[in-house]
Amino acid sequence: MSERAFFDYLLLTWFVLAAALFFVLFRTTAPYGRHGRSGWGPSMGTRIGWLVMEAPASLLFFVWFLAGGVAQSATLVVFFLMWQAHYLHRAFIYPFSLDQSGVHMPLAVVAMGVGFNSVNTYLNGRYLFTFSGGYATEWMLDPRFMAGVALFVAGYVLNRYADHTLRMERIRTGARYCRIDNGIFRYVCCPNYLGELIMWSGWAVATWSLAGLSFAVWTAANLLPRGRSHLAWSRTHLHAYPEKRKAVIPGLW
Repeated sequence: MSERAFFDYLLLTWFVLAAALFFVLFRTTAPYGRHGRSGWGPSMGTRIGWLVMEAPASLLFFVWFLAGGVAQSATLVVFFLMWQAHYLHRAFIYPFSLDQSGVHMPLAVVAMGVGFNSVNTYLNGRYLFTFSGGYATEWMLDPRFMAGVALFVAGYVLNRYADHTLRMERIRTGARYCRIDNGIFRYVCCPNYLGELIMWSGWAVATWSLAGLSFAVWTAANLLPRGRSHLAWSRTHLHAYPEKRKAVIPGLW
C-alpha cells in the first residue's frame, strides 16, 4: 500500500472515530481536571501530563514541515506559524500555568492524547507539506484563506483571553474552580472551548482540506460533550450558577 493510499484510508477512519468519540463522551467524561476519579490506573502530574500530550503536535508538525515534498511558499509558512502559535503555547507554556498541587492525570488519558496528537499532526502536516501539491502564494488572496485566518485569529484570542481570565480569577479567589460572570463568561461556561472551536474551524476553511476539516470535527466531538459535563458540574458545585448559561456556544449548546 502506498503512503497516499494509507493516508486516505486513515483520514476516512479518523472521521468515523470522531463520530464514535462524540457519543462515547456523552456517556463517559474523560477523567482529568475537575472530572478526575479513581479506577483509571497509574497517573502522573498534570503539568508533565499536558506537556507529554501536547508536545508531539508541535514537534511532529515541524518534522512534516521539514520533510515536505512540495515547494515551500509563503502560504505554507503562514500555516506552519498558525499551528505552532497554538501548540508551542499549549505544550510548553500552558502546562506551567496550572495548579499542580494534588492534581494528577491518568496515564491512559496521556497516552490517548499522545495518540490523537500524533495522528492529527500526521494528517494535517503530511497533507499540507506533501500531498496537497502545494499552496501558491496567491492562495493568501483567496476569500477562503482570508476568512479562515480571521476566524483562526479570533478563536486564538478568545481562547487565550478565557484561559487568562480563569487563571487570574483562581489567583484572586484561591479557588481551583470558580464562577465568572463577566464578558463572554456571562453566556457560556467554557469560552476557552468556544475559542478552540472557532480557531480550528478557521483552520479548516483556510487550508480548505479534508485534513483540516477532520481537526475541526474532532475538536467539536471532544469539546462539546466535555463542555456539557463542565456545565453540569458547575451547576452542582458552584453557588447559584445561572440556569440560562450555555456550555460552549451562546444561546445554542
